[in-house]
Amino acid sequence: MPPLKPILLVEDNLNDAELVLNALEKNKLANNVTLARHGGEALDYLYHRGKFEGQPTPEPLFIMLDLKMPKVDGLEVLRQIKADERLKVIPVIMLTSSREEGDLVKSYQLGVNAYVVKPVDFSQFVDAIRHLGIFWALINVPPSLLPANKA
Repeated sequence: MPPLKPILLVEDNLNDAELVLNALEKNKLANNVTLARHGGEALDYLYHRGKFEGQPTPEPLFIMLDLKMPKVDGLEVLRQIKADERLKVIPVIMLTSSREEGDLVKSYQLGVNAYVVKPVDFSQFVDAIRHLGIFWALINVPPSLLPANKA
């Protein structure tokens, strides 16, 4: 069995990042989680540059991406991921506090796979992360696991 792919969490708010990490751990997801503190760091991870240059950085199973971040925001990260032939198949979940219709629409126009508004209540937040983790890590079948077409 191949090793489990990591989850890439892109979150500039350390409190929110800690909540996500705790929720994933509490729900016993075995995948490692790589934390990128802003969009530029996420892109460095995905393109093996900056502090990730020369390091093995396996493609993530899925990406949990915050929308509102300094330096490079979530929409720009999403735009670059979905424009790249190698990366565009990686599921991206926008995990944000934004309820703005424009953010939602733009995210889907750029190819986001899910848009989840962070619940304010801690138990609801943990439950939302549990559902995301279970679906994307255990139920969803990514393209790399599908049998090859035989012509």
